Amino acid sequence: MLGTLLCYVLLPLTRLGRALHADAFFTCRKNVLLAKSATTHIDNFSASVSGKPVSEEQQALLQQWLEEGAGEVHPNESASKPEKISAVLATEWREGPELLMTSLSDLNISPESGDQEQPQQQYVDQTEVSPELQEFVETTLSNLPAEERDALGDNAIWAAVRTHAAPQIIDAAPLSTEVWIEDPAILAWSPAQESDVGSVEGGVWPFQNTGQFQPLPIEIPYHEILWRDWEDLSAQACIPELGSEGSSLFEFRVMSYNILAQDLIEQSPHLYMHCHPDILNWSYRLTNLLQEIQHWDPDILCLQEIQENHFWEQLEPALMMMGFTCIFKRRTGRKTDGCAICYKQNMFQLISSNPVEFFRPGLDILNRDNVGLVLLLQPLLPEGLGDKSVSPLCVANTHVLYNPRRGDIKLAQMALLLAEIDKTAKMADGSYCPVILCGDLNSVPDSPLYKFIRNGQLYYHGMPAWKVSGQEELCQNLHQRKLLTPLWPSSLGITDSCQYATLCQSKKSDRRKYSRAFLLQFRYCDAACERPSDLVLLEGVTDAVPDCPAYWPKEPIVVNNSDSEMFCSSYPGSIQHGLNLTSVYSHFLPTRGRPEITTMPMGVGATVDYIFYSAKPIKNDNLEGPRIYQDGALKLLGRLSLLSEDILWSANGLPNPFYSSDHLCLLASFGLEISSF
Repeated sequence: MLGTLLCYVLLPLTRLGRALHADAFFTCRKNVLLAKSATTHIDNFSASVSGKPVSEEQQALLQQWLEEGAGEVHPNESASKPEKISAVLATEWREGPELLMTSLSDLNISPESGDQEQPQQQYVDQTEVSPELQEFVETTLSNLPAEERDALGDNAIWAAVRTHAAPQIIDAAPLSTEVWIEDPAILAWSPAQESDVGSVEGGVWPFQNTGQFQPLPIEIPYHEILWRDWEDLSAQACIPELGSEGSSLFEFRVMSYNILAQDLIEQSPHLYMHCHPDILNWSYRLTNLLQEIQHWDPDILCLQEIQENHFWEQLEPALMMMGFTCIFKRRTGRKTDGCAICYKQNMFQLISSNPVEFFRPGLDILNRDNVGLVLLLQPLLPEGLGDKSVSPLCVANTHVLYNPRRGDIKLAQMALLLAEIDKTAKMADGSYCPVILCGDLNSVPDSPLYKFIRNGQLYYHGMPAWKVSGQEELCQNLHQRKLLTPLWPSSLGITDSCQYATLCQSKKSDRRKYSRAFLLQFRYCDAACERPSDLVLLEGVTDAVPDCPAYWPKEPIVVNNSDSEMFCSSYPGSIQHGLNLTSVYSHFLPTRGRPEITTMPMGVGATVDYIFYSAKPIKNDNLEGPRIYQDGALKLLGRLSLLSEDILWSANGLPNPFYSSDHLCLLASFGLEISSF
C-alpha cells in the first residue's frame, strides 16, 4: 500500500511541461505512458532512476506526510508502518518509470481487492496536506503554461492514479504472458482484442514527449489482408428445374485441411524459423484450428497430419461436441500422425469404412507409410419427404508421399486409393455413386499425377520419376529414375484400370471384344473395297471388285457397351480409371492474375491440396486436351476462395498468428439430387 500511496503523492509532481523538462511515467485509467528519458527534473529537485540514495529533504517530506495522514489508511497498517518505512528507505529511490514498475510484492505489501480500493482513493482525495508541501506544489504548478495548467484540471494534482492491474511490470521486464505480442513484426498483424482502455478526458494528452505503452494499434486488420471470399457457384450449376415441384437438393459442406502435426514441427524446426515460437505452440494452434473449423461449420471434415495422441485426447472430444463422428487411420510404421474423416451424425449415416495402407512389404514402389481412408455415407433426409431418396456418397481422404523425386510411388499410392474407391462406390447396376476425393496429394496442378486423376488416363512409360508431381524446383538432385512398364507387379492385385483384379470379370487375354456380327458390318466399307496398290493382279483371283449388297447397312451400328475397357484404350505403359473426377478449384485467381496457393513449403507458394468430385464428362473432339465436365447428380454450389503467394507473404507466410497450419483449409458446398422412388 505504501508503494501505491507514493504513486498518489509523488507521481502528480512529475506532471510538468516542457518548461520544467519533465519526462514522466503516467497511467490514466488503463493507458500507460513510457518516459523517453531516464531522469526526472523538478527545479533543483533531481533524482536519478539508477538508484541514488534518498536525500534528507525527500525523507523529511515523506516522513511528514506519513505522520499527518498515513495512519488513517487502514487500522491494520499502523503496527507495521515503521518496518515498511524502513523497507522503502532501504530500497533504491525510484521515480518515473521505475517508481510504477516497482511491484507491491517488492514492498511486502499485498495487493488489495476492488472492494478495498475505494476507501483508499477517498482517503487520498480528502487528506489534508501540510502548508510546506502545499506551498511546494503550488510553486511548481505556477511555472506551467496556462493552457497546460488548465488541461491538468483543479483536482488533477491529487487525483488517485492507478496502474494497469495485470500483468505486473517489474523493473522493465517483458510481459510474463503472451510474450509474442511484443514482437513488432507480429504486432502489425495482431487481431483486435477487446479492451476497456479509455481515452483521456478532453481527447488530448497534456503531456508531451511520451510514448504509449500498450498493444500497438492494428496497422491492417488481418481480416482485410487475409480475407477469403465465398464464391457462389449455384448459378453455374446445372440445375434447370431447381424450383420446380418434386426437385430439390441435399446440401452439405466439405472441408479438407492439413493441420500440421506437432511432431513434424519438432522434427523439422528449420522449416518454421520464420515463425515466432509462441504461435507454434500446440495449445495456441489447437484453439485456432478448432475455432476455424467451428466458424466454417462443415458437414464433412477431411483432416491430414493429425497427431494420434492429440486426436484421441483433444481433437475427437472437441469435434464430437460439435456433432461430428470421427474415423481415424494412423500411418503405418513408427509414424505418429494420420488421416481422419469426420461427418455430422445428424446429416449422414455410415454404411462402410475402408482404411487403405499403402505400405506393401517387399515392393520398392510401395515401401512408404502413407495411408488413405474411404467411407460410404448415406445422407439423412429431413422427415416429411415421404417417397424421396438420395444416393449414397463416397468420401475419400489421403496424404500422399511428399518426396518429389519418387513420382512412381505417388502414382502407385494413388492407384491403390482409386481401386478402393472403385470398389466402395460401385453400385449393384455397375454405375458409381457420387464420389468426393480430398487430400494433400503433394502434386501441383497440371502435373502428370493431377492430369491422371482429372482426365482418367496417363501414359507414363519412360517418364522421369521426378516429373510426376511437377515439383521440379523442390528436387535438389534430379535422379534419372524412369517409370517403366509395368509400374507395379501383377501380384499387387491392381489392374491398369485401377481396379481390384478379383472384382473384375475374368477375361482371357485373347478374348475377342467384338462379336462376329459387329465386325462383319465393315466387310464392304470403303477401306475394305479399296484395292491395295501393291496387290499382284491375278486374273480371276485378285481382279474382282466386291459389290455391296443392297440390304447391307451403309453405316455400322455401334452398340453402347458400359464396359470401360471399350472406351479406355488400354495399351502398355498407361494407366486409367473411370471415376470421372474434376477439381473444385480452378487453381488461378483471375482478379489478381496469380495462381492459387494452398501451402508455402520452404517459402515457395504452391497448390498441393485438392477436393475432387464426380461430374459428367462432355464429348470433346480434342482427345489430347483436358477432359471437360459438367455437373451431374452431385452439383458444386460454392467454394471458399484461396489466396495468392504475395498476400500470404504479407502475413509472414504460413503458419502465422491467424492460420495455425502451413496449409490453408479448402471448403466447398455441394448439392446432391433428391429423387423420387
